[in-house]
Amino acid sequence: MASSMANTTAVAASALRQFAFFDVHPVKDVHDLASSPSIFKNASEISTVVSSSAGLLAADVHGSVHILNKEFVSTTSWVAHVGGRVTHMAERNGVLVTIGEEDAVRGSLLKIWDLGKTDKRNQAPALLRSAKIQPSNKPHPVSCFALSSALSFLAIGLADGTVLLYRHLDQSLSPTASLTTIPKTRTIHESSSEPITGLGFREPPTDTDAKDNNLHLFIVTTNSVYLYHVSGKGSGGSSVLLDDIGCGLGCAVMDWRAEKIVLARDEAVYAYGLQGREPPYAYEGYKSSIHTHRNYVIVVSPPSTVAVTSRKLATAAGGGDSDASKVTVFDMENKVIGYTGMSADGVREVISEWGNIYILTNNGQLTRLAEKSTSAKLSMLYAKALYPLALSLAQTQHLDESYVADIHRQHGDYLYTKGDWDGAMACYVKTIGSVKPSYVVRKFLDAQRIHNLVTYLQELHALGLANADHTTLLLNTYTKLKDVARLDSFIKTESRRSDAAESKGDLPFDLDTAIRVCRQAGYFEHASYLAKRYGRHEEYLRVMIEDAGKYGEALTYLRHLGADAAESNLARYGRAMLDNLPEEATQLLIDLCTISGPLTMSEAEDTTSQQSSTQTNTPSYLSYLALSRVPAPEDKAEESKADEEGESEEPQKTHPSAPAPSKEKRPSPTLYFAHFVDHPLYFVRFLESVAARRWGQSLSPLPSSLPNFSSDEEKDSEERDQAAVWNTLLELYLDGGSQEQQDKALKVSVVLWEKLGMYEDVLRFWINKHNSSPSESSASTEVVQALARYGPSHPHLYELVLRFLTSTSELLTRHQADVEKILEHIENERIMPPLGVVQVLSRNGVASVGLVKDWLMGRIKEAREEVQTDQQLINSYRLETNAKLKQVAELEDPIHAKVFSVTRCSQCGGQLDLPSVHFMCNHSYHQRCLLDHETECLLCARQHGVIQEIQRNNERMVDQHELFLSDVQDNGFKAVASGFGKGVLNMARLDDVVA
Repeated sequence: MASSMANTTAVAASALRQFAFFDVHPVKDVHDLASSPSIFKNASEISTVVSSSAGLLAADVHGSVHILNKEFVSTTSWVAHVGGRVTHMAERNGVLVTIGEEDAVRGSLLKIWDLGKTDKRNQAPALLRSAKIQPSNKPHPVSCFALSSALSFLAIGLADGTVLLYRHLDQSLSPTASLTTIPKTRTIHESSSEPITGLGFREPPTDTDAKDNNLHLFIVTTNSVYLYHVSGKGSGGSSVLLDDIGCGLGCAVMDWRAEKIVLARDEAVYAYGLQGREPPYAYEGYKSSIHTHRNYVIVVSPPSTVAVTSRKLATAAGGGDSDASKVTVFDMENKVIGYTGMSADGVREVISEWGNIYILTNNGQLTRLAEKSTSAKLSMLYAKALYPLALSLAQTQHLDESYVADIHRQHGDYLYTKGDWDGAMACYVKTIGSVKPSYVVRKFLDAQRIHNLVTYLQELHALGLANADHTTLLLNTYTKLKDVARLDSFIKTESRRSDAAESKGDLPFDLDTAIRVCRQAGYFEHASYLAKRYGRHEEYLRVMIEDAGKYGEALTYLRHLGADAAESNLARYGRAMLDNLPEEATQLLIDLCTISGPLTMSEAEDTTSQQSSTQTNTPSYLSYLALSRVPAPEDKAEESKADEEGESEEPQKTHPSAPAPSKEKRPSPTLYFAHFVDHPLYFVRFLESVAARRWGQSLSPLPSSLPNFSSDEEKDSEERDQAAVWNTLLELYLDGGSQEQQDKALKVSVVLWEKLGMYEDVLRFWINKHNSSPSESSASTEVVQALARYGPSHPHLYELVLRFLTSTSELLTRHQADVEKILEHIENERIMPPLGVVQVLSRNGVASVGLVKDWLMGRIKEAREEVQTDQQLINSYRLETNAKLKQVAELEDPIHAKVFSVTRCSQCGGQLDLPSVHFMCNHSYHQRCLLDHETECLLCARQHGVIQEIQRNNERMVDQHELFLSDVQDNGFKAVASGFGKGVLNMARLDDVVA
């Protein structure tokens, strides 16, 4: 039954692919390169060989144990079992357990050695324990044994089917206890008719999430496989039968992870875990032994031809049975055969040590199987297009992601060349993060492969690795395919991203690019959704107004944005809103300029703004206004509805979040004047409402004072805005208003200008009125009176009035006395230079020379006096300069001797005596009155220091541009002349700066 089951469920070995994953190298003796290592020359005397942390352990039939290094030279050897032989060995954590036979002892003997300590008497490892293995009066030989990785449990299988278990072996190895003290054995399994052929501890996995973290023991007999629970919850019971298929001695071994036990039978190779038997590998033929090396299973067996005929041929030749063996190295995880080789002399031992496989033949020859590098193995698989196998191999070898991604890339390239676009894309998707996206995108830009490209781009965005170009390409593919469902899913479905990324608000695509592409493709709903969802107010308004034409929704959105955001966005769309929704847009602008806080509709609207609107033509005066372009509001009905909805729903779900009510600075109304060019009636309403609601002002009565402001800066700004509003409103009245409005505006203008400090406008008003009615003298009289009131604090008005009074002969005759007073005041206050006055009076033939004769004579006399004074200063400076130059020439004269006639010290005033020091400046000193190494005259040095400090100050003035410009504004010629005199503006300094 077992054989039939194996044949139906097994993976046939013939179906497994074979590769040369190992290189074969003969191992030679260090001292004799013509032969194998000397320790193995008599291979028949080697009883067992095992690997350990100390090196390779080899035991012989004489009871000795040898520790070999990588050159297979014995570094330590001792007699472990006197007069007997070592049958089994195992090492854990530097502790060696041997089982052997001795002549003086009946039965098997268990010994435990400490390889880290040396017995000083015989230089052998310290013997920790020595005890006899005899569960009953009749001894039976030990067939196999197993030792746990922590040295806590030891299991021994006997030929009579008994399994003995030593618990807590590591705890019993106390140095104070006697040599024969070991834990009491416990018989955990008995099967008299079935000898024990294999034992193996299933170690607890390192993964803490594993379902079973207990220690188990696999028990193999010739006909059955059992599982015994060694430690943990539920331990200590009877062994559980896993399968009724056993194996021969030496044909059972634990895999490299110590999770499964592998059995080699004639029909197949089986593996057993905690859940029972797994799918076997059909590999027919007699098997002499099985071993493990990393993830490989090594099976030693005679070849199939030998198994059938060799015995007959050997018998006929009289030489007995043939020892020829076949070594096969299986990779059971990847389902491949990594090596197959023949040994004509038979195999004695298979050893896994130092990362290699060593095969010891019966005649003492040692062969090393060195595994090829992972890259070499992958190259072999690539050559045969076995990419799934290469991927499995990479995962088994725990290669990093770059290797795995490269395998997927090559697999994708292979499928791409074969025309399997879907399969290729499935591979390329797995390379995201390691392979540049452009490598894949270029391959699928054809229209036939656009569906595959969508798959790749979607995964790229889901992993957060897409850039703006990828987003553009993906959205363009959606629009070309007209796949609205997938477009909705991409835009409106939350992306797969970590909690940390969500807290930061990261998106799986570039938001600006997504909005732009949706707009270009005509998917305005998706573009507006993205802009509104992620607070891109400008983009949302651009889509709703420029693309979709939904002005009502845009105005409602603007009202919920709050004052700051609405102010900035109305700058772009105010005119468009007024053109389509003039009533609602005007009301929003009024609220924006008069309300501090949320722009809700609950504020009482000013009713006076409705009373003064009259029909008029388009005003021509707006052509000169240089005002900023600003935005506008929305439909009143939709706005009210939106406000009602906003009270019952969360703002972030239906509208942009509005700021909390606070004292905000209201925007200047002048920002929105330009939007009303084509809407004069609404412009009048806007101006009236702003004046009434913002400052409490209307045409009647005019307020006696301006409102209080929180700061001087705000006061100045409000005064400018107030003046602009009233100026514009009054111009509207005058240009196209009713007669009543025009008359009232004329009266109010003068008063308003006076209150706002616009005195020049008051003067120009009366000047214009006189020009319109020259026969009336009241207007010119008002000009002179206004100058008397405003002129002392605003001197620039005198020039304006002087031009007016001298513009016609009638005015000059009427106000000649006033003109003379003005000229006198100009002279006293130095308001205008004489040349400027002459230019004003001579611009026409109205004023005569006699009018200003006395005034001009006085100015000429003063000018001549100033010239004479300046000439005297120039002469004195020239004399002083010549004297200085003469003194310099005398000092520099090397021919004529300098005579010093000074008799007193210039420092202390005492009579000069030797030694004394004379300076060329005619100052002399006692040598004792001068400091050591003093080379300058003390008196002259002080004087020169003052001059040098003045020069340094002048040089520092070069970089003080603001101070120089302020001086130029006060008196330009004087400032420039002073600059040249101090050397600030000389050409030499300028050249230095340029260099």
